[in-house]
Amino acid sequence: MRIAILGKPFNETICPFIQTLFDELVRRKAELSVVEHFKTYLDETTINLPTGIQTFTRGDRLDGVDAVLSLGGDGTLLDTVTYIGEQQIPILGINTGRLGFLATIPYDSITLALDALYKGHYTIDSRALIRVDSDQDIFDGINFGLNEFSVLKRDSSSMIAVHTYIDGEYLNSYWADGLLVATPTGSTGYSLSCGGPLVLPQTNNFVISPVCPHNLNVRPMIVSDKSVISFEVEGRSSTYLASLDSRAVPVDMSVQLAIRRENFTANLIKLHHVNFLSTLRSKLNWGMDKRNSIIK
Repeated sequence: MRIAILGKPFNETICPFIQTLFDELVRRKAELSVVEHFKTYLDETTINLPTGIQTFTRGDRLDGVDAVLSLGGDGTLLDTVTYIGEQQIPILGINTGRLGFLATIPYDSITLALDALYKGHYTIDSRALIRVDSDQDIFDGINFGLNEFSVLKRDSSSMIAVHTYIDGEYLNSYWADGLLVATPTGSTGYSLSCGGPLVLPQTNNFVISPVCPHNLNVRPMIVSDKSVISFEVEGRSSTYLASLDSRAVPVDMSVQLAIRRENFTANLIKLHHVNFLSTLRSKLNWGMDKRNSIIK
């Protein structure tokens, strides 16, 4: 099996588990590729890497790769999606971070996860992506994301007005700190903190959520992901921030923006004992209130 690995720096306490990962892959005779910057980091740790590891950088084709391992948190997995893009190679998220809505495999379960991967004991969870179209290239050609797109005021500037249209029809002018459009996957992220609803991953929707709106009767709204949502932004500043997942860039007010569902998906490897509802209960601590326990 050909395996590609992306990751970020980790705590020293994680080193034995990362070593186990590479040892298990060597034992299983995997052909390994590691993203260049992570390979450079690993070379400076106590990890004993096998010989013959190939490296790759952003934009390289990963032809023939059977699975990609993302070592980190949800942010690392979001970044991994941008490396894969339309190649749609399945991604297994191993959580060496904190929350782990997307990277659902605990680092101390690496051996079990690899065993399931090699035996085919998993399903593919295809997640919708959001695409940004603009009259200027503002995201260096990587104009898609898994979680959300947002337009935000810069620093301490006054609020902005985001005039919003759905399929060319005027929806509303949001006077706020910003506006975000989330995928179902992104409904557990920034959108949730803005009061947006939780949406099951396979629902074909976007969630439009204002960020700190001036009008308190403005609420999040669910729309079909078959829609094209476009914006006109104005404010006292000449620029605003456009953010796609964790990538934020300043954008001139004159730039025309629209978002739609991307033509390809992110394919996440889901082990049989993991599902979205159990992840919600675990990560949001549902049912952890002692008052919910039965009094005998």
